[in-house]
Amino acid sequence: MSRPRFLADHDLNEHIIDGVTRREPGLECVRVRDLSLNGAPDGQVLSEAATRGLIVVSHDVNTMAAAARARLERREVFPGLILVRQSLPVGRVIEDITLIWAASELEEWRDQIIFLPV
Repeated sequence: MSRPRFLADHDLNEHIIDGVTRREPGLECVRVRDLSLNGAPDGQVLSEAATRGLIVVSHDVNTMAAAARARLERREVFPGLILVRQSLPVGRVIEDITLIWAASELEEWRDQIIFLPV
């Protein structure tokens, strides 16, 4: 069992990424640009996340969710997808992601598509 690790999609608010890593320095949150995936299709982002054991966090509630459902239909596993509506306050999102990291195991999120708040 291991703690959740995250992959921030290209559209995720940078303040969220900065906030969670500042609040919990041990929390790993990789940006898609760090993996040279900026502008990559959602399916490719999910595939890379699956290879690296990273839960994707995205504001893209439509196409990213569709790509994740398509993976499930093909029986292709992935570590999880957290969808964040842009209307949610940044502080609330930071709290929820930090709580997910602190109170759960990566394996609990396998093949899960969730919307914040949890």
